[in-house]
Amino acid sequence: MPQPLSPPASTPTRFFEDFTVGESFDLGAMPRFTEASIVAFAGQYDPQPFHLDPVAARGSIFGGLVASGWQTVAGYMRLLVDRVLSQTPSMGSPGVEEVRWPQPVRPGDLISGQLTVVAIRPSLSRAEMGIVRWKGEARNQAGEIVLSMSWVNFIGRRKAG
Repeated sequence: MPQPLSPPASTPTRFFEDFTVGESFDLGAMPRFTEASIVAFAGQYDPQPFHLDPVAARGSIFGGLVASGWQTVAGYMRLLVDRVLSQTPSMGSPGVEEVRWPQPVRPGDLISGQLTVVAIRPSLSRAEMGIVRWKGEARNQAGEIVLSMSWVNFIGRRKAG
């Protein structure tokens, strides 16, 4: 398990009111994907031959070993928590609306994440939270998008007074 890239905030430094539509965040880079990390993740969570076996993967549509898309999502989530959510009173999410993997992640790839605020609105049913809609992307070292996602988070609001 990788170590945090930054320590979690003991108290929130950003609240719902602090986010603006169009604001973007550079989330930094995930640990470099290796053959060993790809095979280990696949063995536990996504045991398909093109994730598990470099020889079998050569005969797949990918032409070689590739990371599970879920491994890429998990790495992105780590960056998101370390760089943004740990600084907020995050109250969870009702789910991801869209996940796409337009390019495979291969051994040796260095994947970086970006995050953009797409929409914000106060919750109509819970005054203590707001809803932030995000678009996330991860790119490899060549700048190719390997992951795109959209979802919402519930973020705590600043206390009045």
